[in-house]
Amino acid sequence: MERFSEYRIMWVLVFFDLPTETKKERKAHAQFRKKLLEDGFTMFQFSIYLRHCASRENADVHIKRVKNLLPEKGHIGIMCITDKQFGSMELFYCKKQTEVSTPHQQLELF
Repeated sequence: MERFSEYRIMWVLVFFDLPTETKKERKAHAQFRKKLLEDGFTMFQFSIYLRHCASRENADVHIKRVKNLLPEKGHIGIMCITDKQFGSMELFYCKKQTEVSTPHQQLELF
C-alpha cells in the first residue's frame, strides 16, 4: 500500500448548529468551538470545521474526541471523507468558482 495515498489520508468534518439564546448556551457554543480549534480543527464555514488526518485510525481518534465534547443541546454531525473526495469538492463564492485550498499541510516525521 502506498504510504501517502489520497485514499488513505482522511478529512474529518464537524457540522454543528448550537443554540445561543441564553448565556449558558452561548458559553457551551464557545467552549465547543474552542475545543475543536485546540484539537487542530480549522473553520471552513461558520459552523463547519475540518481537520486533516494521516489515516482512518488517526481520524477515529479525533472523532472520538469530538464525541466527548458534545454539548447538552444542539445538532452536531461528523463526517469522514478521503483526501481524494475532499479534492473533488467544488467551491463557489457567489457565482464565481474558487480553488479548493487545504488549510494546513500535515507533516509526518517517521
